[in-house]
Amino acid sequence: MAQNENIAALAAAGVSVWLDDLSRDRIRTGNLAELIETRGVVGVTTNPTIFQGALSQGHAYDEQLRELAAAGADADAAIRTITTDDVREACDVLAGVFQATGGKDGRVSIEVDPRFAFDADKTVAQAIDLWKTVDRPNLFIKIPATEEGLPAITSVIAEGISVNVTLIFSVRRYRSVMGAYLDGLRKARTAGHDLGKIHSVASFFVSRVDSEIDKRLEAIGTDEALALRGKAGVANARLAYAEYQDVFDGGAHTSTYQHLASSGGLRQRPLWASTGVKNPDYSDTLYVTELVAPNTVNTLPEKTLEAVADHGEIRGDTVSGTAAEAAEVFERLRAVGIDIDDVFALLEREGVEKFEKSWEELLSATAQELRAAGTES
Repeated sequence: MAQNENIAALAAAGVSVWLDDLSRDRIRTGNLAELIETRGVVGVTTNPTIFQGALSQGHAYDEQLRELAAAGADADAAIRTITTDDVREACDVLAGVFQATGGKDGRVSIEVDPRFAFDADKTVAQAIDLWKTVDRPNLFIKIPATEEGLPAITSVIAEGISVNVTLIFSVRRYRSVMGAYLDGLRKARTAGHDLGKIHSVASFFVSRVDSEIDKRLEAIGTDEALALRGKAGVANARLAYAEYQDVFDGGAHTSTYQHLASSGGLRQRPLWASTGVKNPDYSDTLYVTELVAPNTVNTLPEKTLEAVADHGEIRGDTVSGTAAEAAEVFERLRAVGIDIDDVFALLEREGVEKFEKSWEELLSATAQELRAAGTES
């Protein structure tokens, strides 16, 4: 089957296309393999909300739930077994991509328990446990970029474990994430790990920024405010990419990375997350076509992936050299009364809370399924 030309154009521009979804049905029906072949998918991301959706639909997990119930597993243990099994299988499906790209892509991400987002020690312990349990070199452990998550990122990287840092909303926090990664590489080198095998991406959320800021702009209601709707998410990501270039791609602060690169250290690529467009007034490919840049990842819901494949207009690099224009957007936002720091603080809190809620719902539903499976057996 032929590769889609729009996705191929993204890849040629340096963008790795990952699917923001995973389920056992998608793996075992061959759908994931088909998307790799026909849609250029070279990675998969998951989160608690995705798993909660997967387990609540269909019957793909019924047999395993019966087995787990018979073994006396509680909901926590059952979820860990089910989710790590799915991620391991997905890693195997993507093993060919992993080998072909030298480990750059072919990655599958699994998240630490979101209830540990503000507990570095528990995050580190579970990250190590997940890494050992899945036991695949193309795994990413997702760790949220909370203040407490930063030292956990350093510690997990120092163990030689590849990390997907998630829930990044502000450029200020992104700078700290890059610093935590570089600190981890230094410690990993001291511990004797092969830096060339430690990969990382930094997941910078996009659409949620527009959703929150647009709501505030509409409340202000002036012409100047309303004219700024739909501009913050892309501008924020473009500013983040400028920071990436500054640290990893020949900018003023690249010397720290170059010192580690001489020992095999790799760049931490920016990943555009939350790229499904929520406002129907905007182009459904907005957060893809306007965020094309070398050495980036875009993780797409299937609906957005299909929209890009069907009618996405890929115009090459749409990010490099846009930092001044992006900064002006934020100057205008502040001028009309948007408290940017408050927006980012709120989005981080809500991001953690949403994943916690999904996890609690997953625990509750799984406990109920285990009880039902136990009754049947």
